[in-house]
Amino acid sequence: MSRELIAYIVAVIVAALLPEFGGYPIFLMKIMCYALFACAFNLLLGYAGLLSFGHAAFLGVAAYACGQSLAVWGWSTLSGLLFGTAAAALLGLVFGALSVRRSGIYFAMITLALAQMLYFFFLQAPFTGGEDGLHGIPRGTLFGLDLNKDINLYYVVLGIFVIGYAIIRRTVYSPFGQVLKAIRENEPRMVSLGYDTDHFKLLAFVISATLAGLAGATKSLVFVSASLSDATWHMSGMVILMTLIGGMGTLTGPILGAIIIVALENKVGEFGRFMTSLTGIDWFRTLGESVTIVIGLIFITCVMAFRRGIVGEWLHYRERRAASRPAPVQESTNVSAAEKS
Repeated sequence: MSRELIAYIVAVIVAALLPEFGGYPIFLMKIMCYALFACAFNLLLGYAGLLSFGHAAFLGVAAYACGQSLAVWGWSTLSGLLFGTAAAALLGLVFGALSVRRSGIYFAMITLALAQMLYFFFLQAPFTGGEDGLHGIPRGTLFGLDLNKDINLYYVVLGIFVIGYAIIRRTVYSPFGQVLKAIRENEPRMVSLGYDTDHFKLLAFVISATLAGLAGATKSLVFVSASLSDATWHMSGMVILMTLIGGMGTLTGPILGAIIIVALENKVGEFGRFMTSLTGIDWFRTLGESVTIVIGLIFITCVMAFRRGIVGEWLHYRERRAASRPAPVQESTNVSAAEKS
C-alpha cells in the first residue's frame, strides 16, 4: 500500500470523526461542497489551462434544478441530485461548445458573458424566486438514511466528496489527463501530432461542469435552499481564489484553499471579538465586516510569496530537496574468489 493511499485513508477517517470531536456538521459540509467545486474548477484551470470566469453558472443551475425537482416536483433525493448534476453537465456542453475554440482572455470573457446571461435569467425567472431564492427544499431520505438529521447528511456529503475527488484524481492520472497537460503546455505541438485539442478541451470542460454541478446540488441539500448568490460572478471569482491560494495544478491545493476561504468567511468575526476581549481594542470588532479585505490581503501575500500556491510551493520545496540529495554510492558486486573464500 502506497503512502499516498494511506494518507487518503487517514484523511477520510479524520473527516469522518470530526463531528464526534465537536465539529459543526453544517460548517464542515459547506467546506466539502466548496472544496469539490474548487477541485472541479482546478481540473479545468490547473490541468487543461483554461481559465473560466463563469464557473458559478454550473453551481447555480444544479442547485436550482435539484431544488425544483425536490421542492416542486416531489422527486426523490437521489433523483434530484442526479438531475441537478445532469443539468450542469448539459449546460457545460453548451458553454464549452461555444467557448473552447478560443483561448486566453477571449475564452475567459466568453464564459463570463454566458454566465452573466444565465444569472439574469435566474434573476427574472419565476421558479427561482428571484432575489429571495428557492427555499424549503426537502432533504428526504437516501439509502434509508433520514437526511433531516445533520449527522446523516454529513456522511452522505462526505461520500459524495470522496467520489468526486476520486473521479478527478483518476482523470488526472489517466492518459486523457496526460493529454490535457500536454495541451496546456504546448497546444500547437499537440495539434501537429494529430490530436483534436478542441475535443479534449470540451470533454474536460464538461467533466469540470458536471462535478461543479454535483457540488451545487449537494449544497442545496445542505442549506435546504438555492440562492442567486450561487450563480454570481463573485462566486466564480471566489473559486478562482480558492484554487490559486491552495495551489493550481495540485490535487489537494483547492481543498486547502476552500478550507481557508470558508473558515475566513465564517470565523473572522469570532476571531475579531476574541481579540477585542483579549486586548481591549475595539478595532478588531470590524474584522467581521471586512472579510473581503482580509481575503484580499491573503491573496496578495500568496501571490507575492507563494506563486505556486501553498501546496504547490510545498511540493516544489520537496522536489528541490530530493534533487539536492547526493546519489547513493553503489558498491561493486564483483568480489574476487579469494575474498569469497
